[in-house]
Amino acid sequence: MTALMTWGVPLLALAALLWWVARSPRTLIRRMVFMTVHLMYRMRFQGRRHIPAHGPALVVCNHVGFVDALVIGGASPRSLRFMMDRPIYESRWLNWLFRLVGAIPVDSDRRDPGGLRRALEQVSQALRDGEVVMLFPEGRLTPDGEVQPFRRGLELILARDAVSVVPAGLAGLWGSWTSHCNGPALSKFPRRFRARVALYFGEPVPPEKAERDRIEARVRALKAEADAWVESGRRA
Repeated sequence: MTALMTWGVPLLALAALLWWVARSPRTLIRRMVFMTVHLMYRMRFQGRRHIPAHGPALVVCNHVGFVDALVIGGASPRSLRFMMDRPIYESRWLNWLFRLVGAIPVDSDRRDPGGLRRALEQVSQALRDGEVVMLFPEGRLTPDGEVQPFRRGLELILARDAVSVVPAGLAGLWGSWTSHCNGPALSKFPRRFRARVALYFGEPVPPEKAERDRIEARVRALKAEADAWVESGRRA
């Protein structure tokens, strides 16, 4: 009986943990990412409550570096489905992870005829299943640290599924090795550690008011607020 108690309780706890991980791998990964991001950067989050607790929504943010999706995904109180370039999605070493978290690969019709249509169908299905989808409407990493004009992807998604849009502004990652600052992203050695990074979420915009220009302006404003906090630390 003593041996059963000694080994039985830990084994039951381990079995329960494995069962939970198997049922909710995205939740576990999100929490691990959240801890990792806090180790890498001095983070400031604002407005996370604006991501709805239930039901579908789009989260849109400016695109600074290849680590953006990790920062936003880790900050979100809900697991996110995110769109990403197919070449990165098909990475030999990371494809298993992207599949596990439900990333949605997207390619241009020039490189893959029908690729955009298939990606939009996956986004539509995710939204109809009540999930939150994240995208970067600029369609590429910023070349100069500023928000680039939004492309039509947001409008194409909303034309299929009228859901609320949560704008977000990200600051502090321009200059990291994952950004295009001072050369192509990922071509430099990491030199910054524990840099200030801010992510500000805004109030959800109803679909009937979510015009591309309006959302772009809101993202720019949120980024400016986040920039102010990042710069205040550099001046101190």
